[in-house]
Amino acid sequence: MSFHRHGSDHAFASLQPRELEGVTVLGRRSMLKAGLAGMAGLSLPGLLAAREQAVSSTGQSPRQKSVILVWMTGGPSHIDTLDMKPSAPIEIRGPFSPISTALPGVQICEYLPLQAAMLDKMTIIRSVDCRSSNHEPNMVMQTANREAEPRINREADKFPALASIIARQRLEQVPDLPPYVVLNMKSRSHVAWGGYLGKAYDPFLGSEVGKLFSLPGGLTADRLQSRRQLTTDLDRLRRDLDLSGSMEASNKFTQQAVSMVTGEKARNAFDIAQEPEAIRQRYGEHEWCRQALLARRLVESGVSFVTIDLSHHGASGTWDTHGDNIPPYGGIWNGLRPLLPVFDRLITTLVSDLEERGLLDDVLVLAMGEFGRTPKIGTQGSSDGRDHWPVVMSMTVAGGGFRHGQVIGSSDRDAGQIKERPVTPGDLAATIFHHMGVPQEASYLDSRGRPRIVIDQGKPIAELCG
Repeated sequence: MSFHRHGSDHAFASLQPRELEGVTVLGRRSMLKAGLAGMAGLSLPGLLAAREQAVSSTGQSPRQKSVILVWMTGGPSHIDTLDMKPSAPIEIRGPFSPISTALPGVQICEYLPLQAAMLDKMTIIRSVDCRSSNHEPNMVMQTANREAEPRINREADKFPALASIIARQRLEQVPDLPPYVVLNMKSRSHVAWGGYLGKAYDPFLGSEVGKLFSLPGGLTADRLQSRRQLTTDLDRLRRDLDLSGSMEASNKFTQQAVSMVTGEKARNAFDIAQEPEAIRQRYGEHEWCRQALLARRLVESGVSFVTIDLSHHGASGTWDTHGDNIPPYGGIWNGLRPLLPVFDRLITTLVSDLEERGLLDDVLVLAMGEFGRTPKIGTQGSSDGRDHWPVVMSMTVAGGGFRHGQVIGSSDRDAGQIKERPVTPGDLAATIFHHMGVPQEASYLDSRGRPRIVIDQGKPIAELCG
C-alpha cells in the first residue's frame, strides 16, 4: 500500500514521507526498516552513506562544481528573443525589434538590453534540436533522452534527471545539504525526477523558502530530534536483529539526514535574509529574481544542481505563449513581452554576481525551455501567439570555465529549421557532465537490471569545452 501523493503542499514533499518505497512489512525486522524509512531522513541516509564511501575511497573531494538551470517552463520563443529574423515578413518576425550586443554583428531582442550588453560573457546556442520534447511532464531536455516522452513511452518517467545522475556521481559534495534542489516548482510535471535511480535522487523541493523549515503536520525540529533519540533507543534491538552491523551504520546516517533538514548549514543556505540589503535590491523584488539569489546561495554553500522553475502557474508553464485567446498563456506581445525584462535582470545579475564572487568558472548557468515556437505567428486560431516547435530552439549558456562570447549554430531564414551545427540533448548532457566531472561512460541500471549509459548519443560541445 502506498500513500504517495502527486501534489506538493510543503517543502519536504520530495522526501516522500508516506512512501514505503518497496518495503514490505512481514515481521519485526521489516517493521523496523519501514519505521526508519518513515523518519526525517528517509532515503537520505543511504545517500549519505554512499557519499562517505566515495570520499574514503579517493581520500579527497574534488573542487566543488555546480549547475544552475534556469528552466523557462512552457518553451520560450526563440524567434522573438535570441534568434530574431528582422528581414522576414511580419507574420514571421513578430512585433519586437532587434538590438546590437557586445558581440559585433550579433543582435537579440530589444527587451533583453542587459543581456545584450554582457553577451561577451555568455554563449547563445541557436541550433538546439529538441525533437520529441514536450511538456507536462518536461522530461526530454532535463534527462537528455528522447525516449523520456510519456506520450510515446510508458516508462518515460523512469529516465533520471541529469541532476539526479550528478547527485549520484558526486556524493562527496557538502554532506549537510541536498545535492539536487528545485526552486519555485509550480507543478511536479515541470521537472525531472530520480526515476530508475530511486527516490534518493529526487529533487529536494526548496521552492517555498518561508515554509522550508516549518515542518508539516506539527513535526517540529524538537520532534525530529526526539525521533532520532528513539532510533538511538532501538540500537540494542537492531543489533540483535542485524548481526552484520548495517543497521548500526544506518543509525549514523539517519542522524546525518536529520541534521541536513534541521541543521544550521541548511538553514543559512536557504535564508536570503542573511544577504546584505544592497544585494537583495540588486536582484530585485520579483519572486523569480529572489529565487535566482537563493540559487546562488545554494551553489555557494555546496549544492551540486539547482533548477529554478521559471513559471507562475502549474499548467504547462508561463512561457507557453499560444495566444491571448488561450489563457493563461497570452501571446507574444501580452504574454511574452512582460516576462523578458524580468528574465533579463535575473540572468545578468546572477552571472555578474557569480563572477564577482569568483564562482563563475565553477558554476555552469543554463537558461532554456522545452523547445522553441512556430516560425509563423498566429497559430491555433490566435492572431498573436506561437505554438510548440521542437525542431529548433535557442538557449543561453554562461560560466563553467567554458569559452564564451560566441554564438553556436544557426537556423534558416525563418527560424524554422536548423541550418548548421545541430546541438542535441545528448550533447548538452555530455557538456554538463564534462563540467561536473561525471564520466561520459557512466551507467545506471533500469528496472530490468540492464545497464543504461547516462549519455544518449552525445558529446561535449567542442566550441565551449575546447
